[in-house]
Parts: sequence; structure tokens; C-alpha cells
Amino acid sequence: MASAPHENPYSAAGVDTAAGDLAVELMKTAVKRTHGPEVLGGVGGFAGLFDASALRDYARPLLATSTDGVGTKVAIAQAIDKHDTIGEDLVGMVVDDIVVVGARPLFMTDYIACGKVIPTRIADIVAGIARGCELTGTALVGGETAEHPGLLGIDDYDVAGAATGVVEADRVLGAERVKSGDVVLALASSGLHSNGYSLVRHIVAGRGIAYGAASAELGGTWGEALLEPTRLYTSPLLRLLGDAAVGTGIHSLSHVTGGGIAANLARVLPQNTWVDVDRSTWSPPPVFRVLADLGDLELTATEGTWNLGIGFLAVVAPEVVDAAIAALRADGIDTWQVGVVRDDARPDGEFEQGAKGVDGGAVRLVGSYADAGSPANGAK
Repeated sequence: MASAPHENPYSAAGVDTAAGDLAVELMKTAVKRTHGPEVLGGVGGFAGLFDASALRDYARPLLATSTDGVGTKVAIAQAIDKHDTIGEDLVGMVVDDIVVVGARPLFMTDYIACGKVIPTRIADIVAGIARGCELTGTALVGGETAEHPGLLGIDDYDVAGAATGVVEADRVLGAERVKSGDVVLALASSGLHSNGYSLVRHIVAGRGIAYGAASAELGGTWGEALLEPTRLYTSPLLRLLGDAAVGTGIHSLSHVTGGGIAANLARVLPQNTWVDVDRSTWSPPPVFRVLADLGDLELTATEGTWNLGIGFLAVVAPEVVDAAIAALRADGIDTWQVGVVRDDARPDGEFEQGAKGVDGGAVRLVGSYADAGSPANGAK
């Protein structure tokens, strides 16, 4: 007598390989849209292949790499079952770090760990990653989705990614290019981006607010407002760097992520320089004000956690300030001057002196924020 078929022991342990295969099928179209002729082999290989022949056109090509995740922002996506934007956040956190050194992104890979593979959910996440890759000119060449039953809940997941880019050695941006008298420009954020969500969630939970509840101040539900995707700066900044009249005047860039404005700017300034960032040049958007009020916090108390309306900073030569502002605004990014680099005697006061192992310049925020509802950033 024939024996009864046995259940796949891996499935019995909680891992559904068929669901993983279906997820790959659902995401293929979105991923392929990021592929140019440099990508070989398509989707599903053990490794992604990228034709690096174009690097022979560089005199001395330097590869730039970055890896990151999205943090606890994913908890809000899970709470309202909306997963199609979190991938854009991942691209912003990874690829926009590469452009800081002036590099053009080449390719990216992603990793999704989950309690259970829900194919449509995984496809939504990857569709967001692919959309971000398209917007930044990055090929999504591979990834991995892993089920971790018993470690993560059925609806839990986390995302991470890594990207590689290239820059000509003599075009690398950084503190060594910065001079006293250079101007610091602020590039507006789209909101919280992907930092400080542990504080956000603490405030919301403390007030007993459901993410599906409507917020008149934020113009939608709490969950939708808090999931506003991270703005992507790579393509506009690469266009700016490629502008013959402006590009050489861009000396350093800073991505305002964990640590806030002062700490991240200090990382891209030379030692013995300092900057006062003038709060009066902008008004933090409503999401920051609403959350600070709910948490009984002064906005200044959140400066080491949230970007408060500034997602990127550019340190530029004085002669290119107007052109840089005009170009970035034409690209849809409100940009304005917030400070000037100095190397004279530093005044007394509390400064952020470098950050994350970098012994850079010193930065502090001074003055008071412009009132809510004041003119557009920098329009004074």
C-alpha cells in the first residue's frame, strides 16, 4: 500500500516557500523597470550582475557604498496595513547617503525579514523600493525575503538595503573642500522622513491616538500623515553637481538623518570652523509642531531627533548660492540660506562638535523659529 504524502517539514515549521515564490512573481515587473542594459540576468539569480564597463571612462573611479533601514516607521505601516511607500523611505535612507560624497548610484539590493510571507504585502514593499530606485536612477539588482516564524509575528517585518555608487576621485565632496565664507543652504524635507519614529510612536501612544484616527491639523489620518515618504534628493543634486556653472561650487553635502541638523552638518565641516544655523529662516512644518505639542515638548528639545523641515544641507561657494537655490527650487525642492561657515574665534555656547566618530566642525542652532503660517522658507 502506498504511503500517504508527507507534509513538507519546512512548511510545518512555519516557512512557506511557495508564498515566497509568488511574491517574487508579483514584484518582477516593478523591479525590471529599474533595469537598464547594464543589468544582466534578470530577477531571481543567486547574485545580481551589473556591467561595470562604463567605469573605464573614469580616470580614477571610487566606489561609494551605504547600507541602512527604515527604523520603527515600519510599525506604523503595519498598524494601518499600508506598505506601498515604506520602500521609498528605504531608498531615501540608503541612496541619498551615497550622493553626499558626490557619487552617482549604480545599483541596490534589499532585504525583508518577516514573520510570514504575505505575497501581496511583500510585492507592495518592493514596488515602493523599485519606485524609489527609478526616481534616483538606481538599478534594483537583487534582494532577499526571509520568513522568521517564532522570532517575528505574522504581521511583523523589517526592511534593509545596501547600494553602491561611483564618483571620480577628484570630484569627491567633503569637509576638505569647505572654506570660511561658504554658505550653508537648507533643502526642505517632506516631513519626518525616517528618523525619530520611536519618539513619534511614544507620543502618539501616550495620548491614546489610533493611527486610523483623523487629524484635522495634519489633513488626513494620523497613520497616513506619519507615513509621508522620505523626499529623494539624489537626482536633483546630481543634476546640480553636473551643472558646469554651479557644480564645482558645491563643496560638501549632509543628509539630515539620525542626530538632527547640527550634528549632521558638523560631520561635513573642517575642524576649527563653526556655523550658527539661524532658526528664524524657516518654520518647521505642522507635523513637527503637532507632535511636539502633544508630547509637551519645545521644538528645540527635538532638534537632536527630528529634521524639523530640513532634509539635506549643502555647503557652497558664495558665488553659486543664487544659482543653486534657483536650480533646486526649479526641481521642486524649496531651498534657502541658513548660515555661513566661519573660522574665526568661536563664541561661547553649546555647539555640536562633529558626530558619529567624525571630528569635524562645530554647529549650533540660534534664534527662534519663524511662526507657523509665515512665508515660504527663506522668503524674508
